[in-house]
Amino acid sequence: MQFEVNNASLYCYTGGRAFDASKPTVVMIHGVLNDHSVWILQSRYLAHHGWNVLALDLPGHCRSGGAPATSVEEAAHWVIALLDAAGVAKAALVGHSLGSLVALETAARAPARVSQLVLVGCAYPMQVSPALIEASLNSPMKALEMVNVFSRSTLAPPPSALGPGSWIFGASMALGKHVLASNKDINLFHTGFVACDSYRNGEAAIEQLTCPTLFVLGEVDQMTPPKAAKGLIAKAKNARVVMLPGGHHQMTETPEPMLKALVDFLEP
Repeated sequence: MQFEVNNASLYCYTGGRAFDASKPTVVMIHGVLNDHSVWILQSRYLAHHGWNVLALDLPGHCRSGGAPATSVEEAAHWVIALLDAAGVAKAALVGHSLGSLVALETAARAPARVSQLVLVGCAYPMQVSPALIEASLNSPMKALEMVNVFSRSTLAPPPSALGPGSWIFGASMALGKHVLASNKDINLFHTGFVACDSYRNGEAAIEQLTCPTLFVLGEVDQMTPPKAAKGLIAKAKNARVVMLPGGHHQMTETPEPMLKALVDFLEP
């Protein structure tokens, strides 16, 4: 579904159900070099169990127009504008990796618009090594392979992720290449990493929140290790933490525990 946001067309996947702004709404925000499809299991389940789902492609990514946000703060501005365009007064926000920072900043900027906050694979500061930032700019295929190795605790998915015989590493590589190729003008890989690395408002943002907050962290996550979220968790006023056995891409690596964590938290 397309929404006109900031004079650009922004795409949101609705989980196979018609959009209905009168229902409780959940907005799902992807990370660097991903798109709405990383939420496929969770978004479809929620959409078929009473939720209005908006799993967006961030601006300048894949089906969404506009210039890519160069900072977490700018991306948060887009999310608030999306709520306005969709006619949604209040929503739960679910963000992964870079998307978790965007969700956090959005909640701090518009607290009355956010009912619940879910931070998946979150860290603060979300530091990216200079070598990886440089590789994302000058050797993106090398950087993409590095990220997909670091992101996974296993190269073989559980059968419930994408079906028996699916190759989780290969699928992630293909998605990254697709997203990178979707914007010929701006390197989405490098732009996303710089946005993660330069965000400095995390602790101040979470101190402002009063909404319930869920941290979903991977026990063996090498991209955003669980210990890197401790500062945010300590400052959160109303937080719950769920540890999953996998790595950084909880949505496909541990899809059913990820879904259970979401459903348990989002239930009224």
